[in-house]
Amino acid sequence: MLLPDFVAASIEQLATPIEIVECDSQFADTAAFCERYGYPLSKSANTLVVASRRGPSVVAACVVAADTRLDVNQRVRRTLGVPKMSFADPEETKRLTGMELGGVTVFGLPPDIPLLVEESLLALDYVILGAGTRSAKIKSAPSILVELPGVRIISELAIPAGPPS
Repeated sequence: MLLPDFVAASIEQLATPIEIVECDSQFADTAAFCERYGYPLSKSANTLVVASRRGPSVVAACVVAADTRLDVNQRVRRTLGVPKMSFADPEETKRLTGMELGGVTVFGLPPDIPLLVEESLLALDYVILGAGTRSAKIKSAPSILVELPGVRIISELAIPAGPPS
């Protein structure tokens, strides 16, 4: 299984080794992947694209543990200094990143998209991340996140997920 060229090129610039975990694309969404392949949600991370809806045009990619929720309405909005933020829809995410939901990764993001990472991820022994494709994930030490260009490590970027509604 090959990674998209832009993802592979980004990873080649980093010192931390990775493991590619192939998966069936129908199980690409994080919860389905974890259930199918036996990884805990707490060690898997979602890369979520957000965009401003009022004020200046701002886009960012945010990485949080899969068993938490991105605090887009408070923490992300304040960090980026805009009055209103929301999640980018699937089409907007694809247009901005070149990746489909279920495969969005921190590797190879366009340089004009800021990257915000939840600080608590750095305490994990490993983290499962998207691979730029719906048919694989990347397993690595979370220190790889600190190596990424322009990354901002943010405390309390995520909030507890709470019970499903």
